[in-house]
Amino acid sequence: MVFPVRVAQEGVRFTVRVTPRASRTAIIGVVGAGDEAALKIALRAPPVEGRANAALIDFLADLLGMPRSAIEIRGGQHARSKAILVRGRSAGDVSAAIEKTLAAIRQGD
Repeated sequence: MVFPVRVAQEGVRFTVRVTPRASRTAIIGVVGAGDEAALKIALRAPPVEGRANAALIDFLADLLGMPRSAIEIRGGQHARSKAILVRGRSAGDVSAAIEKTLAAIRQGD
């Protein structure tokens, strides 16, 4: 399965579905299918005062090897489903990083 990362005018976009107040911060899989698929991410941070959003940006920056300033939540600031914009990386690079992590998760199943 190839996770859908779309090219946008400002960079590349994809969707995540977060679960705050988890025991650890990690990618836990994919929810949905096709173009509607979202990367499911557990976050230790609570959803108060923007802490979960900040934790999500930190996590994605580490995953993609990018500065925090290159990643932006473009939609869903106060929702579990969020539209993510990444600047400075190709769709192929972002997709490859996500797929590598998803493959490691599948190996553990």
